[in-house]
Amino acid sequence: MLPGYEDPYSGRVLTRGEIGCFLSHHYTWTQVVERGLQRILVLEDDVRFEPRFKSRLMTIMENVERAQLDWDLIYVGRKRLQVKHREQAVEGVSNLVVPDYSYWTLGYALSLQGARKLLGAQPFGKMLPVDEFLPVMFDKHPKEEYMVHFEPRDLRAFSVEPLLLFPTHYTGEPGYVSDTETSTIWDNEAMSTDWDQQHAHKMEKQGQIRPAAQNSVTGDTPPPAARAARDEL
Repeated sequence: MLPGYEDPYSGRVLTRGEIGCFLSHHYTWTQVVERGLQRILVLEDDVRFEPRFKSRLMTIMENVERAQLDWDLIYVGRKRLQVKHREQAVEGVSNLVVPDYSYWTLGYALSLQGARKLLGAQPFGKMLPVDEFLPVMFDKHPKEEYMVHFEPRDLRAFSVEPLLLFPTHYTGEPGYVSDTETSTIWDNEAMSTDWDQQHAHKMEKQGQIRPAAQNSVTGDTPPPAARAARDEL
């Protein structure tokens, strides 16, 4: 575990669920490099797709290609945490921004170059949750004490805007299940983390973030639960 890491909401250390999540993403990055894949789309298994997801994403990626944008990672779904300032739009590419500090790894496009950078950081000896690791790697994490452990922090990250993926369930909603939160801590299998007892505190902390900002910079996309059935992907 990264020295000094603690969960920003509960103060706990890394959980085994978070380690498992990181390993899944790390395995994917490894496959990209070993197989020489030029680009992939990574999707977690608890996402909801926005209407016309496929055609909208393809249009953005075609514009990225046309603009010859040098990119390593492009968020397709995420939770934006820094909301005081509008994120910088990418010149020449519609619906793309430079992300600030963000959570979640719901879905992202990853290039071969990006996978090499993530693996090159050698995170296994200084692990933290994967959605904390990514902002460290594109140099937007607010905790300098985390970032000093990783050099270089030159991941070229972007995000689609508005977002094209959202979680199937939000924190504290009926049916919400989290293998990363409800788990045991990384170095003590006997010490569990009980999400049902902790979610109220975390929800209170997360409530300080503007609800619209959890979904979109522009705030024009309501949560999935508030909308009807999806169109085609």
